[in-house]
Amino acid sequence: MKVNKEELLTKCIQIIDEKLENIQQAINGYQQDLNSETKSSAGDKHETGRAMLQLEMEKLGQQYQTVLSQKDILRKIDVSYKEKVQLGSLVLANGFYYFLASSVGQVKFNNKIIMVVSVNSPIGQILLGKQQEDVFAFNGKQFKIEEIK
Repeated sequence: MKVNKEELLTKCIQIIDEKLENIQQAINGYQQDLNSETKSSAGDKHETGRAMLQLEMEKLGQQYQTVLSQKDILRKIDVSYKEKVQLGSLVLANGFYYFLASSVGQVKFNNKIIMVVSVNSPIGQILLGKQQEDVFAFNGKQFKIEEIK
């Protein structure tokens, strides 16, 4: 397995930073819209528009906090090798790569597709504590752990 976990972790943090920046830009855009809303002759329509903007800003605020907590998890990861799968492990099983970190999703890294998953995800829960050569079932398929890094 020729994947540098430190570089992979850095890539995941960059992806999270981009998400945070995009959410912040959306919040700023809604804030500008909210500030520029002028009172029209149709008062109810104006108030409804403001309420919808505020709701969207609240949703984005919640998303921002969720993504921020993902970044906190990533920052705390110890990527040193352990024999058993745990947070920070990179697992190769049946040709598929899984990095137990945070729910970042599919990441293309060094010409490989790596699923970056939370330890609380269904696959993360199954992998936790497993060792090389262990066999497990996921989505009706049998997997064998080829390597843990």
